[in-house]
Amino acid sequence: MGEQRFDLVVLGGGPGGYVAAIRAAQLGMAVALVERERLGGICLNWGCIPTKALLRTSEINHLLHSLDQFGFAADNPRFDLGRVVKRSRAVAGQLSSGVAHLLRKNKVAVFEGHGKLAGGGTVAIEKDGKAVATVRAPHLVLATGARARALPGLEPDGKLIWSYKEAMVPPAMPNAVLVIGSGAIGIEFASFYRNMGAEVTVVEAVDRILPIEDEDISAFARKAFEAQGMTILTGATVRGARIGTDRVTVTVEANEGAREITAERVIVAIGIAGNTEGIGLEGTRVQVERTHVVADGYGRTGEPGVYAIGDLTGPPWLAHKASHQGVICAEGIAGLADVQTLDTTNIPSCTYCRPQIASVGLTQAAAEASGHTVRIGRFPFIGNGRAIAIGEPDGMVKTVFDARTGELLGAHMVGAEVTELIHGFTLARTLQSTEAELMATVFPHPTVSEAMHESVLAAFGRAIHY
Repeated sequence: MGEQRFDLVVLGGGPGGYVAAIRAAQLGMAVALVERERLGGICLNWGCIPTKALLRTSEINHLLHSLDQFGFAADNPRFDLGRVVKRSRAVAGQLSSGVAHLLRKNKVAVFEGHGKLAGGGTVAIEKDGKAVATVRAPHLVLATGARARALPGLEPDGKLIWSYKEAMVPPAMPNAVLVIGSGAIGIEFASFYRNMGAEVTVVEAVDRILPIEDEDISAFARKAFEAQGMTILTGATVRGARIGTDRVTVTVEANEGAREITAERVIVAIGIAGNTEGIGLEGTRVQVERTHVVADGYGRTGEPGVYAIGDLTGPPWLAHKASHQGVICAEGIAGLADVQTLDTTNIPSCTYCRPQIASVGLTQAAAEASGHTVRIGRFPFIGNGRAIAIGEPDGMVKTVFDARTGELLGAHMVGAEVTELIHGFTLARTLQSTEAELMATVFPHPTVSEAMHESVLAAFGRAIHY
């Protein structure tokens, strides 16, 4: 087994790793990528993509039970859960194959197995406990991602207590689900199971759901979820659990006192930890803080020639952040001029529950805490013709501006298809637009995007339709 030499070796084939590999190859480097499971990483195989396929199914199920508002009738609409899961897995498989094609197209050498730094720019690759290859390069990019954090006493067992993986492939539809954690992952699963007919309870430790979102958006979303029949407990702490043969009873302590919640399945979604173990960081100058590798804006770690990108480097834990970091890292290694580091405040966040949630930039609270005097614009979907016409009048857009300069500090949306709209505000922030440019922009009618324009107008006392 001879040593193979490259210009760059990437550990991890997720949305950060494979994008870094492709960009480096485009720039003329000889690149190797090491992946121990499936190309596309957690995002493509067990996260972003298959969950959206499931959520699309749950949206359809909701519509089938709401046909009367559109003048239709259907008797006893039902679903085949096996086919629902099969479609989700097929979507993931199709895209994983697509990543493999892109890597071949760009002449990236792919090694299947677990990679570990072995010193001197060398990576030892093993599969099933056997050495399969050794590769060497002056530049090594760590893109090993992250995994779900476990809750002591409620560690996933694959049967009654689920992580995101088990929650994506249910063998049967549970009647009652308890979701612990109300971040994007927890809320998406809560939304899926509720829209498929399960009784859903969400437990959140802090005082509101979706805690990274603007407070107005969190409050709006909570009302919408509760109107759908979800039970939501905030400021709540899990104190213990009794695991039976076919259900779990969890003791939860909230402001109003302790209570017991019994569910057929528990989904634990309390955050993630970086995959720093077993990749050879011992003896290097790579720093690890709170399970994440410390890297600068170009992906450089404390060890010369070793870089880190994506979820491994900490929040925001988003695939599109990882991909952009991969591009920046590859271009920096290639020595391109004027490579710009990533401004994390310009990274949009999307949650694909019903209603959808999307945001970019600072919340109102964060803007005020940073010393800004702000102007706030709000516009409800009930004032938008397109939203009413498609039967989705529940939503709002909130914009946050600096009162002195007119800078768009943040934008926050809840409602139908807002994940497809947030890029407009993201582009505005990237271009450093002020309220003047946004007000002068013509938005097409009738579209939900007009609510974005009206929110900007509202911040300066000029809203037309509300």
